[in-house]
Amino acid sequence: MRNITLGKTGITVPQNAFGALPIQRVSKDMAVKLLRKAYDGGMRFFDTARAYTDSEEKVGAAFEGMRDKVYIASKTQAKTPEKFWEDLNTTLSNLKTDHLDLYQLHCVPQCYRPGDGTGMYEAMLQAKEMGKILHIGITAHKIGVAEEIVESGLYETLQFPFSYLATDRDIALVKACEKAGMGFIAMKGLSGGLLNNSKACMAFMLQYPVLPIWGIQREEELNEWLSFFDKEPEMTDEIRTVIDADRKELLGDFCRGCGYCAPCSVGITINQCARMSQMIRRAPSESWLSKHWQEEMMKIEKCVDCGLCMTRCPYELKIPELLRKNLADYKDILTGKVRV
Repeated sequence: MRNITLGKTGITVPQNAFGALPIQRVSKDMAVKLLRKAYDGGMRFFDTARAYTDSEEKVGAAFEGMRDKVYIASKTQAKTPEKFWEDLNTTLSNLKTDHLDLYQLHCVPQCYRPGDGTGMYEAMLQAKEMGKILHIGITAHKIGVAEEIVESGLYETLQFPFSYLATDRDIALVKACEKAGMGFIAMKGLSGGLLNNSKACMAFMLQYPVLPIWGIQREEELNEWLSFFDKEPEMTDEIRTVIDADRKELLGDFCRGCGYCAPCSVGITINQCARMSQMIRRAPSESWLSKHWQEEMMKIEKCVDCGLCMTRCPYELKIPELLRKNLADYKDILTGKVRV
């Protein structure tokens, strides 16, 4: 597996990294097992966040006593300096360390700048001067905000959704980061679970100067990513066919399952219900037709079009419309009008 350097940070790691959001869904023992196996298999960069419930604590437990052997990145969704410092100190405690290799402002609504009145960038600089963080990063979901971040020249890394469903504008963003000397961390390389061919996903990533962080929850998933340390997948005609078919099916308005739209005012599980049509076909499971998910899908009928979900959606999706389309399809599947 080839190495990649994150821009001017000097952080050089294999181009195959661990996204620690999903480990909040497994036990501490399983999480530690996965993280250590990832390290033993060659992974060196581990990305977590204060917003991922107990993910930081699990990463801290896994790498206690071997801090100098891994690069750890975390994030804060703070909007004030006071919350920034609270989050940073909690994160350092959870991770059992006195510093972070990379600290990122998480899912930002704007490009925070010196003197903008928020104090956020100044807090980052102060934390870096104190040695609590070594490098300053930022994550975004909106392409316009991401482009502004790159143009600002203020950040050392950008984390942004990137997969083989990328648009020309997304690819231009990667190239702009490279030109600016910014590291590009590719999140959502599986588009929220809709992409299920790991070879195709990795072969695509290897074409670009990006560091993919794969969200890993199960050992069998980890085994797939670790297998690429022995043999990198090539962009073959067969893989191009897979990618072309997926792009034809999925490009456009689809839910990535990020969950930033929550909570729903009437209790709809938006990040699953808004992409049920795709999940039930691309990740077949009888559980999607269980009593639980039938009840969850029927909650869509209670939607009052309050619009709160749309104000939160980083992809600016027309969520109520998307939900109703998924419900209509789901009913057709339940009644046998549509076969999957």
